[in-house]
Amino acid sequence: MAAPAPAAKKKDAKPAAKKGPKSVSKKDAYKLNGDKAERVKPVCPKCGPGVFMASHKDRTSCGKCGYTEFKKKE
Repeated sequence: MAAPAPAAKKKDAKPAAKKGPKSVSKKDAYKLNGDKAERVKPVCPKCGPGVFMASHKDRTSCGKCGYTEFKKKE
C-alpha cells in the first residue's frame, strides 16, 4: 500500500494591514473664521454632532445610518 502524499506547505501570508475608522478630512469639514471653526458639511440629524453627511449632486446622505435628504430641483 502506498503512503498518502504529504500536504503542501502553506506559504506564510502577510498579516492584513489594520485599518482605522474612516473619517472626514478636517480641511473639508471645517472652515476657519478668525479664532472660530465653522462646520461646512451638514450634520446627520439622526446620528447627531460628529457625523457629517456626504454631499452628492442630487442629495446629501449619511454613511453611518443611511439617512438621505434629496435636494430640490429648481
